[in-house]
Amino acid sequence: MAPHDHAPPAEPDKTQPPLAALRYATPAELYAKMPHVSQLTLHRPTVTERAIEYLYRLRASTTPEEAVTYTAFATMPKMGVWWGYECLRLSGEDLSAQDRQMMELVANWTQYPDNENRYRAMKAALYAPVRTPATYLGLAVGWSGGSIAPNDPAGVPAHRGPKALNTAVLSCLAQSDLQSRPIRLARFIDQSEVLYHAS
Repeated sequence: MAPHDHAPPAEPDKTQPPLAALRYATPAELYAKMPHVSQLTLHRPTVTERAIEYLYRLRASTTPEEAVTYTAFATMPKMGVWWGYECLRLSGEDLSAQDRQMMELVANWTQYPDNENRYRAMKAALYAPVRTPATYLGLAVGWSGGSIAPNDPAGVPAHRGPKALNTAVLSCLAQSDLQSRPIRLARFIDQSEVLYHAS
């Protein structure tokens, strides 16, 4: 074979892998490893169902809110909190001064997810006089991983962050009137789709 018949050597791939958005490869694995999600949903994924397929099936079901619960558990903490933040931000609700401050703490953690910012958000959420959607989002940050407190080495149980995130988004949904609730829910699920396509 002549030298010019050889293809040039391929350049090594220098692209960075995308940030994983989902905790597990399939919904079936999520339900097996985090059984708390099955306590909050009526539907169950099939063994071969892909994450985005299960999301679409939940969306089309008689209980489309389960798509929110599934997303809260399926996503990695930072990605899930980012999604929850966007849901609350896009809901158009007038936020109190306390909630605006909480949203700033949450946004700061998504930009700089260190323990100092996590504890700051958790402390503000735990001592908040009213449990609002933004407060629960702050708890989702606080319970996103690591130790439960600066002076307590015990780890945060894996289900606590997703449950707080689920409560944040569903309670935000519940604040809307019955007529606009399906529209808001569709918007929240649309917002989550990018996370499934990223994985």
